[in-house]
Amino acid sequence: MTSTTTNPKPAGRGRMKLAARCRLVTEAPAFGIVVFCAILFNAALMGLETYSGLAGEYGLVLGGAENCCLALFTLEILLRIGAQADQPKAFFRDPWNLFDLAVVASAFLPFVRENTTILRLLRLARVLRTARFLPHLRILLIAVGRSLPGTASFLFVGALVVYVYAMIGWVCFAEADPEHYGSVGRAGLTLFLLTTLDGLTDAVRAGLQISRLSILFYASYALLASFVLVNVLIGVVLNSLDEAREIEEENNRIPAQGGEGADLKERIATARRALDEIEAGLAAAAPPSPSPEGLPERRLEAASHSGS
Repeated sequence: MTSTTTNPKPAGRGRMKLAARCRLVTEAPAFGIVVFCAILFNAALMGLETYSGLAGEYGLVLGGAENCCLALFTLEILLRIGAQADQPKAFFRDPWNLFDLAVVASAFLPFVRENTTILRLLRLARVLRTARFLPHLRILLIAVGRSLPGTASFLFVGALVVYVYAMIGWVCFAEADPEHYGSVGRAGLTLFLLTTLDGLTDAVRAGLQISRLSILFYASYALLASFVLVNVLIGVVLNSLDEAREIEEENNRIPAQGGEGADLKERIATARRALDEIEAGLAAAAPPSPSPEGLPERRLEAASHSGS
């Protein structure tokens, strides 16, 4: 029984040691700082490559620095995978790990390396990895992702409002101001630009020359599109931001609980191995017990000796 239970343990201990060593590196503050600086350095390299003079004169230096950054990012991913060697599924459950793995691994794909445009876009995606080391930026990105459904509804309502007012503007101002309201498309573009209230004063003055009732048109549109709808969008984003904070706090609590559970399991396994070794040592040191068949013979010999 002891041999069957101890056979798979060396491999498990090896994975646990590998995970512990890699986790010691990845959880060090210096590791995050180095990777963060490498991401910013890689972004600076991309900016320098946009200058044709620098790219032509120092092309080899920039290429070598890019390869060094790629090697560092690859080493980082390998260390993060090794840190989860004792529980590999946990690595792939983290969306940020999947994003980092996809961005780094795509640089080694043959058709990607041959396409300069796609390769530059993927290198640009590495800049987004700074969110991993900036909790507040990570919360903002999560909030933007969670606000997309609400933003889609907002865009639909906003497009409907612009279309209705564009039709009204075309009916009322098409003949007097064909440059801005000559068609529904032009009217919609004009009203969309007025959503930011930029140029609203000039539009109102031009409308007053056509009809004094145009003030009602522009005032109602500015109130509805620039104040009501924009405040609704702000409310959607703030609500998503609160949800993102809750998600981030929950994700921070789960690893802590998981780490405590892993330490407890490791202690239990160590205690079991120690008990098995003590049991094996006691079994080897104990003298062999007499067999039941030899007991009657020993009793007869003892009786004969006593009689003589």
